[in-house]
Amino acid sequence: MTSIKDIARLAGVSPSTVSRVLNEREYVREEVRQRVLDIVKEQGYVQNHVARSMVLQRSFTIGVVIPYLFNMFQRQLFASMEFFLEQHGYKTQFFFLRWSEASEQAFLRRLKSETLDGIIFIHELDNPIIYQYIQERELPVALCTFEKSEFGFPAVHVEEEASASLAVNYLLQKGHRNIALITGEHFSFGRQREAGYKKALAAHGLQVNPELIIRAASYNPEAGRASMLTLIKRKQPMSAVFAVTDELAIGAMKALYEAGLRVPEDVSVIGLDDIDISAFTTPGLTTVRQPIFEMGKKSADLVCDWIAHGRAQGSAELFSTTIVERESVQARVKE
Repeated sequence: MTSIKDIARLAGVSPSTVSRVLNEREYVREEVRQRVLDIVKEQGYVQNHVARSMVLQRSFTIGVVIPYLFNMFQRQLFASMEFFLEQHGYKTQFFFLRWSEASEQAFLRRLKSETLDGIIFIHELDNPIIYQYIQERELPVALCTFEKSEFGFPAVHVEEEASASLAVNYLLQKGHRNIALITGEHFSFGRQREAGYKKALAAHGLQVNPELIIRAASYNPEAGRASMLTLIKRKQPMSAVFAVTDELAIGAMKALYEAGLRVPEDVSVIGLDDIDISAFTTPGLTTVRQPIFEMGKKSADLVCDWIAHGRAQGSAELFSTTIVERESVQARVKE
């Protein structure tokens, strides 16, 4: 069986040059690149991760850290990441974490025993020791959906506060004033989106009603349903709901239906993320779109560029968000 060393010998180059050609890296002269590719085709060579690892002393593996109970948004993100990491010549290894100190400590122990070329975080961790370890080890890393500016890691995310304000301003423009908020207890994005909700109300001279705010234990549809049922029981005037994730919004619509309330005629609902399923709910969910596919690609590119160049090629990539209008929000003339 032809090996990467055989290709290198026939082409008169080093094994690392062959690897750069096969993985579409820079710094290879065009004539050398073409010579290597011609020999690869002639020999019928198929890349083998084990062989490449032995020759280059690398694992060609990128770790992806995600929550143990991951949601549809995160599923779409890592599907995009996995696709583009494969295009770069890397396989993925997943680390599933729970929201607990014990889980994070177990992850750190496992991380110290693994051989990874890089790592991408979809899941935001609370333990700074983990980030410090990665920084000290100089492991190529990308953060996706959040940032840790104190560590200087490349980060891919949206402006969370502004995105939430965009959603609430949309409801305000539709004539809504008594707007409820369903957010979560965990992670910086929940706090930032809550701040955006409050900022939008304040900009319109509206007081925040604490009785219209629910902080759910999770960000999934079950938590959205439970939160909405609690809001209904409080019997506060409410014509619209902003849920900080689409899954919370979908759960909220389920609860409104169970309570005999119509969406959007009785209560309008808006989410944030624009996950695939949001276009197929009844009614279709109006939401704020994060460019999920593009964010996954950028995260993969950042960590792979760091590996290729031996240093980070950027600090942060801030993506824009936009309103996606469907049928779950209706204009309200008076309250």
